[in-house]
Amino acid sequence: MPLLEVSNLEVCFGLRSGAVKALRDVSFTLERGERLGVVGESGAGKSVLGFSILNLLSRPGHISAGSVRFEGKDLATLAPEELRSIRGNRISMIFQDPMMTLNPVLTIGVQMVECLKAHRKISTKDATYIALQKLKQVQMPSPETRLEQYPHELSGGMRQRIVIAIGLLLDPDIIIADEPTTALDVTIQAEIMDLMLNLCEQNNVALILITHDLGVVSQVSQRMLVMYAGRIIEQGPTKEIINDAQHPYTQGLMNALPQMAIPGQKLNQIKGTMPPLQRIPKGCSFNPRCEYVLEVCKHNLPAFTQSGNCQVACHLVAELNQEKLLVKEV
Repeated sequence: MPLLEVSNLEVCFGLRSGAVKALRDVSFTLERGERLGVVGESGAGKSVLGFSILNLLSRPGHISAGSVRFEGKDLATLAPEELRSIRGNRISMIFQDPMMTLNPVLTIGVQMVECLKAHRKISTKDATYIALQKLKQVQMPSPETRLEQYPHELSGGMRQRIVIAIGLLLDPDIIIADEPTTALDVTIQAEIMDLMLNLCEQNNVALILITHDLGVVSQVSQRMLVMYAGRIIEQGPTKEIINDAQHPYTQGLMNALPQMAIPGQKLNQIKGTMPPLQRIPKGCSFNPRCEYVLEVCKHNLPAFTQSGNCQVACHLVAELNQEKLLVKEV
């Protein structure tokens, strides 16, 4: 049994103009200790997926179909008390902005101790000792001093290390990291990602890394999901997708990387923009932006087709695979 199994997940947001689907038929699994990357443009549904796993959606957002099973338990149907024993304890989330995560009027030590005491029967002395050890684990300089400081007294990189340390406090089985390095400079980004990678490997913690940075995903994750307009359009081993992307959207993301451009010329980009949830195109949602669009793409939603070790939701890939089979039979 997988550690986490998401099956046919659908998330809706009720608006005055009617309900819109932010996630559509999302399915994947996560094994213990596995590192999974989730990539796509802004508005693809990456963060909604992260919040949905922990059932942290605020109204009018809600899970309208499908299931999120952790060790066989459907998190979407658990009672609040039972969900609380898993959220933050067995599954931790590292949010995009540490200043939004940390309480500005409490010291780092108080916040870490409160987190431990909320989930465990433990003395303040023992909780402080564990907090100190976790700060050392994330290579925080002068950890004893940091426990007495407030978030605003620390640099962005330090705050992010503290958020990671809080995520590790209760020895979780899964960490969901939502754009954990967005607000940091490139050098600190590399340090934080190396730190997270080492911590996950040492503690056999599964990681779901949500990001728009394909470079980070290629270095950290073993498997990846590519999302577009609330749906997974390609998934498989990271190296295979990076080296031979099948879906035109994934190819566009790869070509848009700065290192793919010719020096002195404009960067490559995918034409058009992500469609709003109220106006998702019929058929393949990427069809208005796709340079390989077929007539069937405008009317029929593509099913997943196997391509190597990857699954791709694309009519063109399905047709090419069918042609290859016919050639082999001849």
